[in-house]
Amino acid sequence: MNILVFSLLVSLGSLSAGFLGALTGLGGGVVIVPLLTVIFGVDIHYAIGASLVSVIATSSGAASAYVKEGYTNMRLGMFLEVATTFGAIGGAIVAEKISPGGIAIVFGIVLLFSAYLSRQPRTEDHNSLAPDPLATRLKLNGTYPTPTGEQSYNVRSVPFGFGLMFLAGVLSGLLGIGSGALKVLAMDQMMHIPFKVSTTTSNFMIGVTAAASAGIYLTRGYIDPALAMPVMLGVLFGAVLGARVLVRSRVKLLRNIFSGVILVLALEMIYKGLTGRI
Repeated sequence: MNILVFSLLVSLGSLSAGFLGALTGLGGGVVIVPLLTVIFGVDIHYAIGASLVSVIATSSGAASAYVKEGYTNMRLGMFLEVATTFGAIGGAIVAEKISPGGIAIVFGIVLLFSAYLSRQPRTEDHNSLAPDPLATRLKLNGTYPTPTGEQSYNVRSVPFGFGLMFLAGVLSGLLGIGSGALKVLAMDQMMHIPFKVSTTTSNFMIGVTAAASAGIYLTRGYIDPALAMPVMLGVLFGAVLGARVLVRSRVKLLRNIFSGVILVLALEMIYKGLTGRI
């Protein structure tokens, strides 16, 4: 396989990853790393470096569309980014001390969790929840557009959500993903934020989380421009496309497809990590 064909195939795979990542709020990194390591045979550290660059592109591509549509809670996202940034730096430092096989196993477990999370039903009935005093004090409550007009919502369990965001940052730095699975879980399931707001705010945050750890991978020489460029471009266009589809579509079918794909990749990553083939 020559470099041109390799770059084209990587770009096409990355486009699909960015599209699905933007739709689900999980980030394209959960597909990029296993795609590069399992299918294209790229060293996992270089795959993580390219994935971090792509995650920044995903956030840049999708977040601008979501902010324009009025879904993203920017104040909440900037508040929670404090936790994810410190976590991402810690995760990137720890990654150097773990074997590639160990990283692959951890990644596979995270993928299994992401597959489970993406299939869980979510409720949009948040109107009955009383305002959280801390969220009110920090002005984290907000509104989002619906077919019937602007709908308000209240943010809950701010300290618990902040703690989960730190863990999400650690996973981002360790595995080269946006850790959108934990971000969506924390905001949607724990903080009781409407799903589309959780998804769009997650996409807004993952770029900052990835940038915090990408610098460490760059100094270690794990970001190869020849690999990162086609990945970044593919994910960027996929993310923009996914953002446009999300705001006016029901994505149940795509969730099922997404969970099926990453389930297969998870099992493959765990198998190769256990057998030392990564």
